[in-house]
Amino acid sequence: MNDIALDERLEAGTFPVTELPLCRVLLMDDTRFTWVVLVPRQPNVSEVFELSADDQTQLWREAGALADAMKEGFEGDKMNIATLGNVVSQLHIHIIVRHHSDAAWPGPVWGVGEPISYDLEHQGDVRDRLLALIEGLDLDPENNV
Repeated sequence: MNDIALDERLEAGTFPVTELPLCRVLLMDDTRFTWVVLVPRQPNVSEVFELSADDQTQLWREAGALADAMKEGFEGDKMNIATLGNVVSQLHIHIIVRHHSDAAWPGPVWGVGEPISYDLEHQGDVRDRLLALIEGLDLDPENNV
């Protein structure tokens, strides 16, 4: 798979978690929400439809499986999955665990309050929890149905 550079804004606002068959998994640096970003390792792609049909299937396989695991693992009330790209054109998918009690509920998380950065220990704890959830997922593209 190509080693594609991250948009500088994604790189500045996230922590690396792991690599999936198609995507990098990044943790957003905002403790108010358990929020990851999937970034396909494909060059010059800003829209889902610019991926091959197989890569589109794999992208949604990874996003759906991770969202399902995160909802259970972080006891979410709702999951937000979004591909906006209005500020960062590099294709990326936001997966955000939402709780009725979170700072932005029921509205979107964008533009609400100020982000609260992770300290090293908390960031490590969330990363470890995410890795444990991801370890149990079947994301092999050969198993696509």
